[in-house]
Amino acid sequence: MCSHVGRRKKGEKEIPPESEDPDEEAVLKGLGDESKDSKLEKSEPEIQEISEDERAIRMDKAAKMVVKTCMDIRRGENVLIVCDPTTTDIGQALYEAASKISDRTLLIIMPKGRHHGEEPPGPVANLMRQQQVVMAPTKFSLTHTKARFNASRNGARIATMPGMNAKLFTEGGMTSDFGKIRDLITELGSTLRRKKEVRITSTSGTDVSFEVDWRKWNKEDSGICNRPQMVTNLPAGKVFTIPRQGSMNGKVVIDGSCDADILSEHLTLFIEEGIVVDVKGGQNAANIRQSFGEVAKKLRSKEQDLLWTVAEFGFGVNPNARLIGNLLEDEKVLGTCYFSIGDSASLPGSAQGMRITGVLAEPTLEIGKLKFIEAGEFLFNDE
Repeated sequence: MCSHVGRRKKGEKEIPPESEDPDEEAVLKGLGDESKDSKLEKSEPEIQEISEDERAIRMDKAAKMVVKTCMDIRRGENVLIVCDPTTTDIGQALYEAASKISDRTLLIIMPKGRHHGEEPPGPVANLMRQQQVVMAPTKFSLTHTKARFNASRNGARIATMPGMNAKLFTEGGMTSDFGKIRDLITELGSTLRRKKEVRITSTSGTDVSFEVDWRKWNKEDSGICNRPQMVTNLPAGKVFTIPRQGSMNGKVVIDGSCDADILSEHLTLFIEEGIVVDVKGGQNAANIRQSFGEVAKKLRSKEQDLLWTVAEFGFGVNPNARLIGNLLEDEKVLGTCYFSIGDSASLPGSAQGMRITGVLAEPTLEIGKLKFIEAGEFLFNDE
């Protein structure tokens, strides 16, 4: 029997009408085809077993790439690396690379958090506000926190790396050409103009529709974070937005991964007017109910239903990213899409206190009348 988890609303579900651009699929397929060398093709590199010495060499190379290419750190800039006990090796590598450029580099180790979106300790939040560059390899994400939002508002450019470890730092999505990913996202931004209706389906049973404000697609997660107030994940490679509040209706079947787990059993979310009203999926569903329930106890009654808000939707464009059971990389995989439920301190319209993200492995994504992904195949580079 279904168990009611959010605010169930009455009334028929409405599927938004399609937009009027019958010839645009040809435009979509043609963009970016001027040079085959510039195309991003999905690959599936395996995680390699290598020696400690080779890993150290790769760590040093990756850290230099992050501070020079991604963050473009300049001499004399205030730089803060925030890590926790699970990511000290990454923090140290970034510190060593950054301190060779700027002598105003600081490394701080904070206690490990309990979930994504949890605020860092006050002293860490205060330090973040005073920096020009912040890099945060931590177990749980600081992206959707007031601390990150306030640091951005004060001009910091920030890269968060939730769940990062040595293998992720030196393989897979981190080996992509972020310059090419930036160019692809820029072209996608032009294609997304004036399209507000989104529909996702899958052979696993997903069928959900909603609206977006096409002006609010976030196109900064390319890995190139070289201007004030920019924010990116590393590895990077996704385009995302906030669904229009109250517009989402349907069913989402998470068949790829959920936060830090490859799913052995699908997780099904039933959504009405932007709120998850039911969750099915065995033990995974039970764990989510328990986690959200614990947070809900601390909220006022009118905030408890909003805790189940669908706060974010996005799709991956990183050709080297792999679906491996790590959210940092999973949501960037070329040809996948994802939904986040719950907390979003920096994205208005959702509750605070808890956040989960589920990845759909082989979705079909339509925005307007354009099909961007079909059964996990990214169509942007089709000829």
